[in-house]
Amino acid sequence: MSDQLDEFDHKILQQLQMNGRLSNQELAEIVGLSMSQCSRRRVALEQKGMIVGYFAQLHPEAERHPIVGMLEIKLTQYSQAVLDQFLAFIEHEPMIRDVYKLTGSYDYLLKVTAEDLAQMSVLINKITALDLGIGNFHTSIVLERIKENHQMMSHIVRGVELD
Repeated sequence: MSDQLDEFDHKILQQLQMNGRLSNQELAEIVGLSMSQCSRRRVALEQKGMIVGYFAQLHPEAERHPIVGMLEIKLTQYSQAVLDQFLAFIEHEPMIRDVYKLTGSYDYLLKVTAEDLAQMSVLINKITALDLGIGNFHTSIVLERIKENHQMMSHIVRGVELD
């Protein structure tokens, strides 16, 4: 699908990924297109599903769920029924932000958020209580966000600008 995109499309996507608030005028100037041509390309990228959404990146102190955890899960069963149950659970669990299917020691990596460690514990218990045949489960709590979504976070959290 991405082979259908030309260099201008890739430039537009890169710029919007770094700053989704760019106006069509600003974006056109950066990528070197007329405003109308840039606007048409942006709409086409949205319609093709190359741009799936826009969002605001919040300061960790502004989030309702500031605790971030990374949960690695290894399944022992790989039937369609187990996969369907797992996918249904992650789709409907609001504390699960991102899910990645992996190669290596674990099958899935879940990025989850919680209000506090007690809520994180409840989520972990819900996952392990599922009849999925979880063979291995590893949890890591994020101590500090250094870089997210192409943005350095450490200078924001500490209140110190980086050069």
